[in-house]
Amino acid sequence: MDLVLNRADYLQVGVTSQKTMKLLPASKSRATQKVVVGDHDGVVTCFGMKKGEAVAVFKTLPGQKITRLELGGVLNTPQEKIFIAAGSEIRGYTKRGKQFLSFETNLTECIKAMHVSGSDLFLSASYIYNHYCDCKDQHYYLSGDKINDVTCLPVEKLPQITPILACQDRVLRVLQGSDVMYEVEVLGPPSVLALHNGNGGDSGEDVLFGTSDGKLGLIQITTSKPINKWEIRNEKKRGGVLCIDSFDIVGDGVKDLLVGRDDGMVEVYSFDSANEPVLRFDQMLSESVTSIQGGCVGKDSYDEIVVSTYSGWVTGLTTEPVQKESGSGEELKINQEMQSKIASLRSELEHLQYKVLQERENYQQASQSSTAKTALSSISINDKFTLNKDDASYSLILEVQTAIDNVLIQSDVPIDLLDVDKNSAVVSFSSCDAESNDNFLLATYRCQANTTRLELQIRSIEGQYGTLQAYVTPRVQPKTCQVRQYHIKPLSLHQRTHCIDHDRPMNTLTLTGQFSFAEFHSWVVFCLPEVPEKPPAGECITFYFQNTFLDTQLESTYRKGEGVFKSDNISTISILKDVLSKEATKRKINLNISYEINEVSVKHTLKLIHPKLEYQLLLAKKVQLIDALKELQVHEGNTSFLIPEYRSILEEADHLQEEYKKQPAHLERLYGMITDLFIDKFKFKGTNVKTKVPLLLEILDSYDQNALIAFFDAA
Repeated sequence: MDLVLNRADYLQVGVTSQKTMKLLPASKSRATQKVVVGDHDGVVTCFGMKKGEAVAVFKTLPGQKITRLELGGVLNTPQEKIFIAAGSEIRGYTKRGKQFLSFETNLTECIKAMHVSGSDLFLSASYIYNHYCDCKDQHYYLSGDKINDVTCLPVEKLPQITPILACQDRVLRVLQGSDVMYEVEVLGPPSVLALHNGNGGDSGEDVLFGTSDGKLGLIQITTSKPINKWEIRNEKKRGGVLCIDSFDIVGDGVKDLLVGRDDGMVEVYSFDSANEPVLRFDQMLSESVTSIQGGCVGKDSYDEIVVSTYSGWVTGLTTEPVQKESGSGEELKINQEMQSKIASLRSELEHLQYKVLQERENYQQASQSSTAKTALSSISINDKFTLNKDDASYSLILEVQTAIDNVLIQSDVPIDLLDVDKNSAVVSFSSCDAESNDNFLLATYRCQANTTRLELQIRSIEGQYGTLQAYVTPRVQPKTCQVRQYHIKPLSLHQRTHCIDHDRPMNTLTLTGQFSFAEFHSWVVFCLPEVPEKPPAGECITFYFQNTFLDTQLESTYRKGEGVFKSDNISTISILKDVLSKEATKRKINLNISYEINEVSVKHTLKLIHPKLEYQLLLAKKVQLIDALKELQVHEGNTSFLIPEYRSILEEADHLQEEYKKQPAHLERLYGMITDLFIDKFKFKGTNVKTKVPLLLEILDSYDQNALIAFFDAA
């Protein structure tokens, strides 16, 4: 059965954060519900639909940016009290808009996540979690990495309060009081949590999670250990998950899973007989989906999915048909209700056009005034710079509340810009003079009209570090521009992990000196991605990393006065040695550096590179043959005379060429890594072998794994 949903835009408020829109409970089954939404202007708007028009129930005065909105109330009664988090304050409103609570938490950071259950309030700022009961402090926990979301298993079903934190280091932390009961490693950095079916399922222990790299999963949080129920890997390379809800939109009596992503994708998953999720519906919106809820808003008895987007649109995907036919052979009739709706829309449009002219004049005056601040500060930009494990590249996502005119990308470090299918902008490159002004890349993306979101893909080279800058120019007059900076780190392709293979041949780098634990932590933050900026609690810490391109490993252990790095790749140790020496010299700290090199690790790294290199060489050879094989096909009229291998190349020609096009400089990058490995191996022995590099490249051109290993051993 196909699910058909039709889009209806209801209202636009200010820019919205993740999880700031909810539907108030209906008075009776399948009756229309009120929508409540909080925005960056600090305004809480509650509205309902009457005759196709959005009618306000209440609207608060502007204030601090609203970062979360949740519904609460007495347990086992309709949850219709509205709680919002703004700065470090929690405010409560009734469904009529009367404020009944103003609670200053005294947190030093802004509240990022919130969960309400009866008289219990669970809050988290960047690293701090707090549990309050009747606004009195109960429990506290300082996390080792950023907390993205918080939820709690339903207290009505379970004997104890069990809060769960979604942390940036790919871990769900299950708490009991102020202590961690246990940790659950998940597929990616969890960005959102939700109770399965809204109530934790039959056991009350089922928790849904979505990750910032687009994966989904269901975990049963028992008192002793976690049980993984199912996982959905992001095969289609869609955006990160920002919001989740459970609602029976299909109408089969089983609640479906509703998912909103940061690339604007809305998905509906139904559950089969084995309780496995199956994708039933997806629709792309033009901007990121910050909140998603199932219910009934537009018209009685018609279920729908209601979403809020980054720029503040509240939109419904409804089961109500767009038009009704009055007879098989008759023309469609526009009834009186539709005519009055068109008339009201026309008058609203005229009013808006007048208002736009007024605001444009005000903007021109404000921007040209010498004393007034430019209107630039009012344009909000949502950006995200993340490493993709699957293809060892970085995604840079820029989302602006108004249309983007162009984006200039500048880098003082060598990087490759990869093609992105979703990207419709026209790119042009400017010539750079890297030697005189440290410009390795200058590229301009010119966006089509009404583009508010731009996604770029970047691949960096380890050992080359610096800054990538994006100059974003919105489509407003007079022209203004905002700059965003992103650090390309020395070991930029490494990703945090929680366990490594200790049986691999490891090289060790040891650094000792007069440095503090916090100083050394700041160096690790400078060198590696996904490390929390705040030094972790304790006197000693160990982090594990995996190279997303080569699958080599790195272990980092440090305390006051001593730091130890272990890796199965000599080049990783070499980069760390060079960078940390430079950083220590800058700060005038005397470092004692010692290292142990394991010769076996070189052969081990070459074996890790081998399948990738072999695949790329074979791909290049196949692509070179395509034109000649096509000529033969045209000349002979068929392909029956060709051997099966050549026939398969012709059949897959488009796919092969597409894949080859998507991998610019892939082969050169692998050659570069092997060359670095060769130079680094002998650098630690005190020998300069740069003169032998041309000979190494000759061996790579006629690649044979044994010949390459023999060359490394003999040099």
